[in-house]
Amino acid sequence: MSGQIEEYRNKRKLPINLSLTKQLLIDIDQKSVTAQDLTRAGAHVLDWVACASLGVDSAAGSSYQALLTLDAGGVCSAIGQSKPLSMQNAALYNGALGNVLEMDDIHRSSIVHPGPVVIPAALAAAQQVGCSLEVFLHGVIRGYELTIRLGEAIGRSHYAYFHNTATCGALGAAAAVSTIFDLTLQQTLWAIGNAGSTTGGLWQMRNEQVLTKQWHNAEACRSGLMAGFMAKHNLNGPEYILEGPQGIFTALSSDATPESFLRKHPQWRIYDCSFKPWPACRHAHPAMDVLQSLLSEFGFSADEVSRIEVGVYQDAQVFCDRADPQTTLEAKFSIQHDLAAMLLWGTPALEHYLPEAYTQAQCGALRKLIQVNVSEDVERRYPAHFGARCTVTLKNGTRYEREHIDTLGDPENPLTQAQRHAKVHMLLVQSGMPEQQIQQLCDFDWLQSGDISTFSTLMCAQQGE
Repeated sequence: MSGQIEEYRNKRKLPINLSLTKQLLIDIDQKSVTAQDLTRAGAHVLDWVACASLGVDSAAGSSYQALLTLDAGGVCSAIGQSKPLSMQNAALYNGALGNVLEMDDIHRSSIVHPGPVVIPAALAAAQQVGCSLEVFLHGVIRGYELTIRLGEAIGRSHYAYFHNTATCGALGAAAAVSTIFDLTLQQTLWAIGNAGSTTGGLWQMRNEQVLTKQWHNAEACRSGLMAGFMAKHNLNGPEYILEGPQGIFTALSSDATPESFLRKHPQWRIYDCSFKPWPACRHAHPAMDVLQSLLSEFGFSADEVSRIEVGVYQDAQVFCDRADPQTTLEAKFSIQHDLAAMLLWGTPALEHYLPEAYTQAQCGALRKLIQVNVSEDVERRYPAHFGARCTVTLKNGTRYEREHIDTLGDPENPLTQAQRHAKVHMLLVQSGMPEQQIQQLCDFDWLQSGDISTFSTLMCAQQGE
């Protein structure tokens, strides 16, 4: 270990005998995985399948089908396709699709979406080696663990310029596939180090109407997968990729907290993730949740509304204060559109974000009545809590005000299994999957002793088979 690394670790009061990554891997190896943990991981896999299946029918999904023309075939499944792909192309294809709808899972304090990167990497690796369902789910759990811990440790300054899901997800994917490829501790360190060496994902794509977010996720998925695969063949990599003098924390953050990377937690971090009920950016969900509560309680109509003032945390304003969305994606990143659509059409649905919805004159007029501002109280609780405050003023002068600290789908306000399955059903029906197959997926026994094919065959069964 170099003197610079030792100095850094002494300054942070961290153990100087082991790297952060090595210590975490040792801690993870000592942590048991219960049947409940495996079932929880399976719930995230099912949620990802539903989101990715409908992501096939998108601009990004259409673009990524070009991979099928370059692939001679393999043993790995591509969502919505009958042709099996090579491991690497399956990871790229599936990795691009899970976040298209903005309905994928999220971890709040790390501001990462683990599922769209970790799960397709783990699936490709599992199919490549034909591992058991249990090993696959172990990989998913460990991939989530590292992704979330890194997202928390990397700091808010990183999120200002970098897409945390891409940055942290690549290393999490490497951790997941290292379990599935049965790597040694040393090989796992190499895999994570090499994935970290090329990680990134700049937010510039948010300023332009492009599909780069799907590229971020696909590349993070592929990078983690291939870093693990090559480590199996002894391609070594940097162990101190996080805390090294030219590592991630120094290069990509000004407020990293490396000590939080090793913080003890009573359960696996996958339990701290939220399931998203609605097809919009998670930063918009708190305001949507509050307005839905007000509508349920007071029953006012869109025609009665004079003004809505929304208090949010700063990141919600930065990403979702958009009064005049011009695309489906922009509509999903518009608190104004989310609330206007709820006023007009009720419970949020996928069709509320299509051009015929966001270009509607009445919807546009309602958006102009909605003001989004940063609330000091809401900002102070973020990112541990994704909250919002809404004040609705009616034309007759009546005012209604509510604040939610935690929104629907968060661990403090979780979706029930029935609600999760209803979401899965909604998405898979629209993707064209038969009812019987959907029910089999929802009823799938994650604790059975079969290999990964027992799930992947069902996941990719084609309509009419």
